[in-house]
Amino acid sequence: MAALPQTAVVAVVGAGAMGAGIAQVAAQAGHPVRLLDNRPGAAAAAIENIRGQFAKLADKGKLSAADAAAAGARLQPADSLADLAGCALVVEAIVENLEAKQKLYADLEAIVGDDCLFGTNTSSISVTAIGSALKRPQRLAGLHFFNPAPLMALVEIVSGLATDGAVADTLYATAAAWGKTPVHAKSTPGFIVNRVARPYYAEALRLLQEGAADPATLDAVLREAGGFRMGPFELMDLIGHDVNFAVTNSVWRAFYHDPRFLPSLIQQELVDAGFYGRKSGRGFFDYSADATRPAPQTEAPRTPAGKIVVCGESPLAEALVERLQHGKLSFSRAPSSDGRVAEIGRAALFQTDGRSATERAASDGVANCVLVDLALDYETAGRLAVAVAAQCEPAAAEAAVGLLQAAGYAVSRLADVPGLAVMRTVAMLANEAADAVNQGVCAATAADAAMRLGVNYPRGPLAWADQVGVATIRNVLANLGASYGEDRYRVSPLIRRAVFAGKNLHD
Repeated sequence: MAALPQTAVVAVVGAGAMGAGIAQVAAQAGHPVRLLDNRPGAAAAAIENIRGQFAKLADKGKLSAADAAAAGARLQPADSLADLAGCALVVEAIVENLEAKQKLYADLEAIVGDDCLFGTNTSSISVTAIGSALKRPQRLAGLHFFNPAPLMALVEIVSGLATDGAVADTLYATAAAWGKTPVHAKSTPGFIVNRVARPYYAEALRLLQEGAADPATLDAVLREAGGFRMGPFELMDLIGHDVNFAVTNSVWRAFYHDPRFLPSLIQQELVDAGFYGRKSGRGFFDYSADATRPAPQTEAPRTPAGKIVVCGESPLAEALVERLQHGKLSFSRAPSSDGRVAEIGRAALFQTDGRSATERAASDGVANCVLVDLALDYETAGRLAVAVAAQCEPAAAEAAVGLLQAAGYAVSRLADVPGLAVMRTVAMLANEAADAVNQGVCAATAADAAMRLGVNYPRGPLAWADQVGVATIRNVLANLGASYGEDRYRVSPLIRRAVFAGKNLHD
């Protein structure tokens, strides 16, 4: 399906940050743009600001002066809905209210032509529900940009139950012509990004509730081991707890209180207190002018006392070999029959499999069990999280920490929670993405692209699961489910089938 031609007039209703950003994208792509807002003067002010943005792009050499002037000239304010009569596409970016959106598009149906397309920028309201008020709901699809629209590459093209496939395809092609990376999605709660991202916050909040570590430490582990750009607590503070909690509640209610999306009492308390994060000056962290940001808990230097043996050929074992060689530490190698990745003195180190260290020590008969968390890349990670079995001798725990420190890692010791931090987060992200694919919300490639481009994850969740091993992810989830006895950790049928078939999630 072809994109809308550059001669097609695009209307944007709503001149706030998102509406103005979408108008900027469409004008820069060559379309005449009409910007409408019900606040007097808001559209004209937004257009002047956009023209200023084009001028800045020209100053930086990212646009020629002529192109910047031409793009600015394509923007015109509209005084009323009647001014949008000749538009080929109307994108709304108004308040997130179902009735308001329904009324806007119902009013527009009496003004625009039958071939005019409607693209709602809603992030949380059902596209099907919005379209139900229209005479021709097939012309409506979600055109969900991410903030800031001129910079963020992702656009979710969301089809409601009545959306014409040709309309979705045209919007997909148009978004691509505008320089964006579109993905198709079905109108279900949260679409792709706001659904699949829920575990990033939910598991961090659960870890905090269980006393695994403080927010600064968990943030550092997710950043420095997991490779995420921001830790979950600093990210929630940035988004605003009022907003983040509202989205979580919306998805939870829409999925009929599925425990996988259960809101957190900790976040409820922050919202009740008015501690919304950066915008209120306080959230998980204090943002007052004289506040000092807390440092993550990092183990004091330990001596790697005892003979070092690196076991097996796992990614963690191979990274230890390279790092120990770089540090000129002597070690030997041995096969691994029980999954251990290293030994030092009386300590045995294992990568977490979703059980607590204490359970694994009891089940496997290895009292001095120390578990190591997942890392995006063990060779380049700056920090690793560990957990120690209750049966473990203090000297053995210290030796294990000393070994990882000798390999160049900062070490954060967490309470002995199942799955630690990075592993359980990645497993749950992959599980949610797999369920979205299994339920026909999107393709596997779309799920991964959406999470990389929409929320800057270092790797798509399904590709990450393939890299870690789908069977490993299945086992982690199963062990988490057994540890907690909760349906929250049920394994997606897509993951189960992939394991049974011996395939990756992208096969």
